[in-house]
Amino acid sequence: MKYFKYILLSILLTSLVQVFIWTRGGDKIVTSPQIGDKIESLSYTPYKGFDKAPKSNQEIADDMKIIESIARKVRTYAISDAKRVLENVGDTKLKVDVGLWLSTDKGANEGEIETLFELTKLYAPRIASIIVGNEVLLRADLTSDELIEYIDRVSKRTRIPVTSAEVQHVWLTNKELAKHVDFINVHILPYWEKIPIEKTLAFAKEKYDAIAAMYPNKPITIGEFGWPSSGYNNEKAEATLSNQIAAITGFLEMAKANKWSYNIVEAFDQPWKGVHEGSVGPYWGLFDINKQPKFHFVKQTVLNPLWRYQMAGAVFLGILLTYFGLRNQRVNFAHSMTFAAAAQAMGFGIAMAATYPFVYYMNFGMWVMWVMGIILMIPLVIITLAKINELFKCTLGIAPKRLVPLHLKLEHAPFVSIHVPAYKEQPHVLIETLDALSKMQYTNYEVLVVINNTSEEFYWKPIEEHCKKLGDKFVFLNITCTGFKAGALNVALQHTNEKAEILAVIDADYVVSDHWLVDLVPLFDDPKVALVQAPQDHRDGNESLIKQAMNAEYAGFFDIGMVERNEENAIVAHGTMLMARLSAMHEVGDWTTYTIVEDSELGLRLFEAGYSAHYTNRRYGWGLLPDTVEAFRTQRHRWAYGAIQILKKHWRHFMPSSKTLTPYQKYHFVAGWFFWLSDAFGAMTAFLNIFWVPFIIFVGVTIPTLPLTLPIVVAFLVNILHAFILYHTRVKMGIKETVLSAIASMSLQLVIFKAVYDGFVKDGLPFKRTEKGGNTKKVNKNPIRHEMILASLLTISFFALYFTNFTRITEIYVFAFTLLIQSIPYYSAIILRIIELQSMKPKTQTAA
Repeated sequence: MKYFKYILLSILLTSLVQVFIWTRGGDKIVTSPQIGDKIESLSYTPYKGFDKAPKSNQEIADDMKIIESIARKVRTYAISDAKRVLENVGDTKLKVDVGLWLSTDKGANEGEIETLFELTKLYAPRIASIIVGNEVLLRADLTSDELIEYIDRVSKRTRIPVTSAEVQHVWLTNKELAKHVDFINVHILPYWEKIPIEKTLAFAKEKYDAIAAMYPNKPITIGEFGWPSSGYNNEKAEATLSNQIAAITGFLEMAKANKWSYNIVEAFDQPWKGVHEGSVGPYWGLFDINKQPKFHFVKQTVLNPLWRYQMAGAVFLGILLTYFGLRNQRVNFAHSMTFAAAAQAMGFGIAMAATYPFVYYMNFGMWVMWVMGIILMIPLVIITLAKINELFKCTLGIAPKRLVPLHLKLEHAPFVSIHVPAYKEQPHVLIETLDALSKMQYTNYEVLVVINNTSEEFYWKPIEEHCKKLGDKFVFLNITCTGFKAGALNVALQHTNEKAEILAVIDADYVVSDHWLVDLVPLFDDPKVALVQAPQDHRDGNESLIKQAMNAEYAGFFDIGMVERNEENAIVAHGTMLMARLSAMHEVGDWTTYTIVEDSELGLRLFEAGYSAHYTNRRYGWGLLPDTVEAFRTQRHRWAYGAIQILKKHWRHFMPSSKTLTPYQKYHFVAGWFFWLSDAFGAMTAFLNIFWVPFIIFVGVTIPTLPLTLPIVVAFLVNILHAFILYHTRVKMGIKETVLSAIASMSLQLVIFKAVYDGFVKDGLPFKRTEKGGNTKKVNKNPIRHEMILASLLTISFFALYFTNFTRITEIYVFAFTLLIQSIPYYSAIILRIIELQSMKPKTQTAA
């Protein structure tokens, strides 16, 4: 309860800060200038949706009434569209600029013209002008002579004014075309010209004046002017609602002052245009797809009408993340405040990602990517917050108080049975371990050397002889069993001295300190203590650069994670440097063989039975590091696979209704499993993003930026801070060791992904020993080939996005950068392999 006041205060303060920030900028209002009369003309196409489905006659009629409320004319682009508009314009006063769509298809062009002549007979009074072709010369669909021929044919058959629509530079370079039209119809679209919003009006006037100077006696109409309200930037031209309002209203004022004739693109948003015009194509309308005005000419416009919902969602999620992230922990004010601030920031990100479909038009592909992005974002946020929590806890939080104190007084000396399982271990390594055990200060113990499933005499015969030399304390067992290491340890229990009260387990390669038992056995004076764990360490960490990297990577867990878990009696048991109360072990069923991480599983069962554990980060034993990168990866696969096995077996104990574990223990074990899952999710998002790249390049499909990029970038930055700060403060390592540790850790992402996948879909994978002490027989020549493939694909995707981003879309650059970040774990695997190969080279002998 004493910690809850800090949590409550941090929730209150950080929530108020977020509300303050939202209210300062959320209700941003734009007051449009009063333009007085109606808009002269609006572009219109009678289609809807992403599939360009034709609107019904009633829908078109309704659209005409809406357009009439703000405009005097409608511009169409194809004769079929004009026909439907003219048929449904009804009793409105709208005039229609009829467009003919000309292309390289001469037959279709003839159809456009013939239908036009039929419509002029029926609807001539409604038709304000005829526009023969839309940007035909710009697209190079026809030559200037071919276009002029079509224009002349139309002009000879009607008295309605005839023109053609082209961008400004086409009119400036085709004087002959101007001679054949009744007026110049020029498109001036600053967005497509990459003009920033502040220069838009000056740009429009400059282009109009250039046309007017060239054709002083020709009427001019700006056939298209507009600005998108959403989508991606076109270099410095940014598609936002505020920019659309500024561009449209500023242009209308300027047009009124200069008495220009004009047409605004366009009446309604058209999602189907996204296929041809990219992500901005759907957003040029003055009305959205629900026929609601995006802004008003006669009253104020709220730029983000959803901001209150986004604020409420962000604050609520921030409160939830803070509460559930801290409720089962010992916190002080600094720790709780910094974590709550991070949680509020994460809540903001989730809220913005969640409301993405309410802001943008979503096709099927975008829905798929958004849903998958949201699903993957949730665990990524949880994992990132767990890292943030650990970072703040270790730097700003309450200092550890539960680490085993030094120089405990030994009240009595219970009998300890030390078990040393060995499967095809190098004899010289195991002999060194046994020699260290023979020199311990503690005297009331035995050592069971459990050679299992090892028929080769080379491995066991020297050990048998050495045990005889060491005396009666050393019991040699040569057994054949099932169940891998756990099965061998269960057999060893049958041979354990009946006086034994404590079981100790070490790996066959560990050289222990002579005061290991003297220092730690006193902890068992408390009858509730069933487990005592000392950290793993290694004596060959300086042999080579590759072993320095491995050793640094291991140290982080034992000096950071285990210290924090120990504070809440939630340590992970490890099968070396472990001591357990035998009676408690028998009570919970000894070693289980369904998992290949029987040590961690035993520790969890002891917690579930209500026992407590102690941890010391003082080193009492030093083993050997894996021989190779492949052995390092095999060991990590075993750990991650075993963790998923345990999760599948024990998940009921972590439900809120379960009372077998404390809330603190539930938090730490679930967080630990999420750390395994984080690498799996990292690989999954890399696959997903690689898959999405061709759609961005070749289809021009919008990506849901927030769910697929920002969480990955934030997680990467948090991991960097977490590693460098905590390795400096807790592990006491320099920059070199920290970098090596990060490389070794990140290099395992794909291995852990496979282990997690195997854990969920495969049962009963065999235990694979970690090759140490020069025991490696068969070496995979390229253990990182899959990482090389993924690194290559991600890098190619990065460069492909970067160099095809001709309009310099910021979000595509962010997405490309995200892909580069996602390649780092796979390049880390390559670097680690290079370090290994360099470490394997024999050192050059210098001449005497």
